[in-house]
Amino acid sequence: MPHDVRRWAPLVAVLLLLSPPAMAEGFQSKAPRAFMIDAATGAVLYAKGADEPFPPGSLAKLMTMELVFRDLKQGQLSLEQTFFVSEHAWRTGGAPSRLATMFAEVKSSVPLEALIRGAVVQLANDACIVIAEAMAGSESDFARLMNARARALGLESSTFVNPTGLPAEGQQVTAREITALARHLWLEYPAYYRYFAEPAFEWNGIYQRNRNPLLALEVGVDGLVAGHADQSGYAIAASARQGGRRIFVTLSGLDSAEERSEEARSIIEWGLRGFEERRLFANGETVGEVEVYGGGTDRLPVRTARPLSLLVPVEEPERLTARIVYRGPVPAPVEEGEEVATLQIRLDGTLSREVPLHAARSVERGSLRQRALEALGELLLGWLR
Repeated sequence: MPHDVRRWAPLVAVLLLLSPPAMAEGFQSKAPRAFMIDAATGAVLYAKGADEPFPPGSLAKLMTMELVFRDLKQGQLSLEQTFFVSEHAWRTGGAPSRLATMFAEVKSSVPLEALIRGAVVQLANDACIVIAEAMAGSESDFARLMNARARALGLESSTFVNPTGLPAEGQQVTAREITALARHLWLEYPAYYRYFAEPAFEWNGIYQRNRNPLLALEVGVDGLVAGHADQSGYAIAASARQGGRRIFVTLSGLDSAEERSEEARSIIEWGLRGFEERRLFANGETVGEVEVYGGGTDRLPVRTARPLSLLVPVEEPERLTARIVYRGPVPAPVEEGEEVATLQIRLDGTLSREVPLHAARSVERGSLRQRALEALGELLLGWLR
């Protein structure tokens, strides 16, 4: 019987691609919590306190918009629909609140498209509450929808209590999950993602510029939102593009709006310029081998399903490492194309990307004698593992 142990196979091609190992610190952000990924692959480019929960402030509005965009895409809502502005929405998030607002008039009706613009351009709390009441009846019922959707998207640590991000006990997110949510919005809702980049919006005769301070910095930023909470400081979730590359980044815990802008600019410029794409394996090229148990051979070559390229740090490529990981030995029979392992790529020791690896050929079940000998070998070797 094969032992169910995790095994590592050396990846010679990657070691040849990269420079000899060396100590390298790389980019360091002042933000206590930071997470950045490549948009195309989801590869992690930077992580610091990425799983530490913090109050989201207006970053919570991204989940509110996810529910709106989903229903628009599915045809359950339309941009032309009008939603009623209740007194609760007006007092809690409107002009009387003296917080971020689009100044929707109490007991008026506002088109959904205007509410979306108010929410993402002006970070308007009244817009989010109006949406929540129209879609679910109340803020608390809408928050239940937010949490259910968050879990469906794989966001296990983030919890939402209201649609605005206003202070509430138990409301928390992580930099990793907000970044994943931002990328999801870009991937799934291209027709609506454009609202995040609108420079300004006017409602009720009041003109307000986009509250995302990065849009005017000319560093390629084209969305999402900034936030602030007394407990967690200044935060931002942003997307930026340059040439053919796009990144997503979330920062939290900065001391001022100015520091937030400076740190965001620094990490975005580094993320866009500090990496270069290198082709590692062509289509069908063997990546490495895994051990096989009970077959006509004890080694099986593995490959990726498609050509594989990696983003490599330009100045410090030694910070990137890779290895084949699998549970093994892999029991025969094995069909060609069957997924048997993963390629784990790490940046500064942090898992950056995982790529499935598939059997490059089939392995038939071995003879009774072969299997008996391998079983004996596994039994003896098992004492050493």
